Amino acid sequence: MKSKFHIFFKHDKIVLIKGDNMKRVITYGTFDLLHYGHVRLLKRAKELGDYLIVGLSTDEFNEFKKHKEAYNTYPERKYILEAIRYVDKVIPEKDWDQKIDDVKKYNIDTFVMGDDWKGKFDFLKPYCDVVYLPRTPGISTTKIKEDLK
Repeated sequence: MKSKFHIFFKHDKIVLIKGDNMKRVITYGTFDLLHYGHVRLLKRAKELGDYLIVGLSTDEFNEFKKHKEAYNTYPERKYILEAIRYVDKVIPEKDWDQKIDDVKKYNIDTFVMGDDWKGKFDFLKPYCDVVYLPRTPGISTTKIKEDLK
């Protein structure tokens, strides 16, 4: 029987080769005006597995579904996230309902969100572990935007 291996590329370089026991983690967000609270969340999410996927809200999703506007565009936010060492892959978040499909498509073991979303994604528990991490006190994109006004 042949062993299965997964080869992942980040910035055109192989970063991980591992068998089927690799733990895959996914989180979602807008990640606008990236701050240390975001980075702490990404670091803690990555610590729960071997491979971290970030579902990044598209500009259209933010505008028409979340009813908010990001300061940075989707390509700019994606570029910034891809530069963070904890992030292995960035995928577009286009709809609230894509999460089950993403969990299945990427063989996700753990779904992670900040605890401000506690309970909202428990419908994923039949497919993967669901973890709500505590937010970093004193920092948020909303607070930064308000402070800059």
